[in-house]
Order: sequence, then C-alpha cells, then structure tokens
Amino acid sequence: MADDETKQADEPEDEPRKEGRLSRLRFSKKKDMPGGLWLKCESCSDVIFRKELEEKGRVCPSCGFHFTVPGKERVAMLLDEGTWHEEFSDFEALDRLEFVDSTPYSDKIARAVKRTGQKEAVLSGTGEILGRPVVLAILDFGFMGGSMGEVVGEKVALATELAARDGKPLLIFTSSGGARMHEGVLSLMQMAKTCAALQTLNEAGGFSICVMTHPTTGGVTASFASVTDLILAEPGALIGFAGPRVIATTLKQELPAGFQRAEFLLQRGMIDAIVPRGEMRETLAKLFDYAQGPPEGVVPTPPRAARDVGAAS
Repeated sequence: MADDETKQADEPEDEPRKEGRLSRLRFSKKKDMPGGLWLKCESCSDVIFRKELEEKGRVCPSCGFHFTVPGKERVAMLLDEGTWHEEFSDFEALDRLEFVDSTPYSDKIARAVKRTGQKEAVLSGTGEILGRPVVLAILDFGFMGGSMGEVVGEKVALATELAARDGKPLLIFTSSGGARMHEGVLSLMQMAKTCAALQTLNEAGGFSICVMTHPTTGGVTASFASVTDLILAEPGALIGFAGPRVIATTLKQELPAGFQRAEFLLQRGMIDAIVPRGEMRETLAKLFDYAQGPPEGVVPTPPRAARDVGAAS
C-alpha cells in the first residue's frame, strides 16, 4: 500500500521532467531541409544555392562552370522576348523496333514527355536575337540525354531547310549523349541526313552556327554539330565522340589534362571560339552581321573596344 501511494505521488513529478526532455529533443533535433535547394558544382565542388545559380544563368558563381541548361530555359535566355515561334512541335518518337531493355522504349518516351512537357529532345523554331531573325534548333539534355533519334534528326534537317528557304541564319545548340541506341540504325541514319541538309544550306549561300554546350558527345558530335560554318562552345564543355574513360581504357594510358574540354579543342583547332554564356547573344548577333549584314533598321553592334572607349569618354 505504501509503495503504491509513493508511486502515485511520484507520477505528477515525473511527467513534467519527461515533457521537458521531449521538448529539448524536439528543439535540438536537426530540421529536415527541403530537397533541391542546393547543388554541388561538378567542377569546383562548391555547394550553390539553386536560386542563385538560376539568377546567374546557371553559371557557377565560384569557378564560372557552365551548367547544362534546359531547352525552354535556353530559348528564354537567348531570344528577344515575344519572338519565339516553335515549329514541328507535333513530331513525336515512334518505337518502330519495339525495343526493350530494362523497360520498353515506349515507356521511356512517355516518362520523358511527362517530365519535360515536350514531345522530343529538340526544340526548333524561329525567333530574333537583338533584332536579327534566326532559325533555331536546341537539343535538350533533359529528354533522354538529348539523344538523337529519328525525330531529332528530322527536325534538325527541317530547321535547316527552313533557314535555306527563308534566307535566315541557322543556329544550333547541342547538349547530347549521341545517337539514341533504342532506335538502332534509324538513329545512325540521322547523322548522314543532317549533314546532307547542312550541305544543301551551304550550297544555297546560307549561314550556320553550332554552339556546343556541356556535354556534346557521340553521334551528334560526329555529325551536324561539327560541320556548320562556325563552331562555338561554352567554357568547360565536354565535347567528344567516345567518353574519356572509354578512351583511356582502350588506349591503356593516361589522357592529357583537360582532354575533350572546350579549351583543349580550341587549342587544337577543332572549334572556332569559346563564348561565355553572358556574352552569347551579343556575339551571335555580331557574327550574323558579319556573315549576312544587319537587317534593315537594325544598328550593328560596335566592337567591344569601341564601346569601352565611348563609355570612358
């Protein structure tokens, strides 16, 4: 009886102590951070606030590394506001071979369409850059690694034909893992088709530029990306056919520093220039003027040195 009374008497005193301990645990426990707010730069390994990165055009504020840009975001940052008109948007991939690996190819396409809100890995259409009309094709790495299948090759070829017909310069941005293996030889055929279309544009007196962004590899590098009139690249972009690890394993030797990066290729004459993302619009407009002359009513952009002198005076 006495023990029971003592136990009952102690209970009211224990409850506040227990509540105090629980309270301290609740407040001392590290709160879970929402996912996706931070990411790590693959070049310098700095942790970057995602919103800050997006405000800087997806360029690392610490080392200047240029992250891969989604296709629709590239259109928005590149073209004059309100000038974008998409072409061939109803084209969609077909699973002609009924290809199946871990999952059916048709299911992979459906997931990519749902995730990106577009039907294929390339956006093509027309617009203006600082008042200069242009035909544009942009590979989106977010759609199955920007891989080139039947539809991608067809849309690039049709964009090239559109540029030839309308007398506009053709501008291509690449970000791709190469030809799409799920479509077999049908994807490899696009390499020849796109190169043939660019040759036709060249013979018609047209002008074309390809900007290789991170990463541009495989059959895309080995076809239309490398045969335009001018080949530009963003800083630090990985550009090549086979990946560096595959090459190193095959050759059984260590590769040179910076192998397959844009700077490495520029030194060896494989590309014409490296253009930072913040200077891309101005540089492209200048190149269009050099090739075809500025459109009527558009004042040519003066050289950077001349503008600097004017500002100083």
